[in-house]
Amino acid sequence: MSPIPVFEELKARSSVFQATDEAGIAALLASGGAPVYLGIDPTAESLHLGHLLPLLTLRRLQRAGNRPLVVLGGATALIGDPSGKSTERVMLPVERVELAAEAIRNQISQFLDFEAGPERARILNNRDWIAPLGVIPFLRDVGKHFSMGGMLGKESVRTRLGGEGTGLSFTEFSYLLLQAYDFDHLCRSEGCRLQIGGSDQWGNITAGIELIRRCQGLEAYGLTLPLVTTASGAKLGKTEAGTVWLDAKRTSPYAFYQYLLQVDDRDVGPLLRYFSERDPSSIRALEEAHARDPGKRAAQKVLAEELTLLVHGSRETGKALRVSETLFDGRAIRDLDAESFGLLETALPGAVVSATDRDWPLVDLLVASGLVPSKSRARTDIQAGAVSVNQLRVEAADQKISRDEFLWGRYLLLRHGRRRYAWIRLDL
Repeated sequence: MSPIPVFEELKARSSVFQATDEAGIAALLASGGAPVYLGIDPTAESLHLGHLLPLLTLRRLQRAGNRPLVVLGGATALIGDPSGKSTERVMLPVERVELAAEAIRNQISQFLDFEAGPERARILNNRDWIAPLGVIPFLRDVGKHFSMGGMLGKESVRTRLGGEGTGLSFTEFSYLLLQAYDFDHLCRSEGCRLQIGGSDQWGNITAGIELIRRCQGLEAYGLTLPLVTTASGAKLGKTEAGTVWLDAKRTSPYAFYQYLLQVDDRDVGPLLRYFSERDPSSIRALEEAHARDPGKRAAQKVLAEELTLLVHGSRETGKALRVSETLFDGRAIRDLDAESFGLLETALPGAVVSATDRDWPLVDLLVASGLVPSKSRARTDIQAGAVSVNQLRVEAADQKISRDEFLWGRYLLLRHGRRRYAWIRLDL
């Protein structure tokens, strides 16, 4: 397949939601070397799965010869963006925003190329140019270009002032002006004329375009990406257990892999187009193969492996794959090592038992792990053949587990039914 212009590739991947001028954006990106700006407010000390589409879009644009500018909102995070929110954000302390900015800076380095060259990515912090601003100069130089009617017409403002929201403080109302000023500043200092962002950023982006037109007489552009949701209507990466983070300490590589492995068949094709390095024709072929035999989850396995490799690297991906194959594809548990098995501690229920004991009734371990609610239920399920220990079925209700059955001298794997697992660890 011959390469296609990068803007056409984004459209083929369904990654374009809104664009101020498709022809102008396509020409700008095709010319090469165009600075492209993405803003991220550091409100938590990790990015999450929802951040991947804008970051990987920026990565595609960089590989096509353009220059990424990631702006960490060290100033705007202290204000709070009302976009996509029905209530006022909690005001964050300066120290917390600074810590989050540093953590996110390190994560972003995984996705973009920061080496010397015309396409070298840069990470900036808008606190550097917003903090020195005085109130009077800001209102005179920026505020005078925005009418109240125009600002009140923005969707993020209308939603909060209408029946769906809980009102809007002047602090959050001013956020639009600050982000517009960011774009104007980057246009002046970096020659940046294109901003990308999530679909909820349309109003903020167009405000910046208008400010640049009024103050500099230049044409700037905006491109928004779709909000990535699942077939159930939930945002990608939002689960009953919480958010799927990119930080391995918050979401283990195994849990990250499993979340993607379990995505709905209706979602896997769109997600591959958004995130995969494969070209669209290869993805269509994979979708067709998946449709013929969905039970193999071939498309989900490609998605899960590619993204886990990208976010967590080959070593952690290998461990996640081995553990997943052990639980669900019949791989022998003794092929693992203690370090790989330890991934399960953050992804499955489990319990720690004292190493001073010599043996443990299996019914007690099943209850302690949370797999069954009571000892009587445990006995019934054991006798029915529904319980296994280290992949071996147990049928004696009075079964006791000895210390030498703990793998690597430390772990047990319990299974209840076909797909419910738990771990037991000796407290050494």
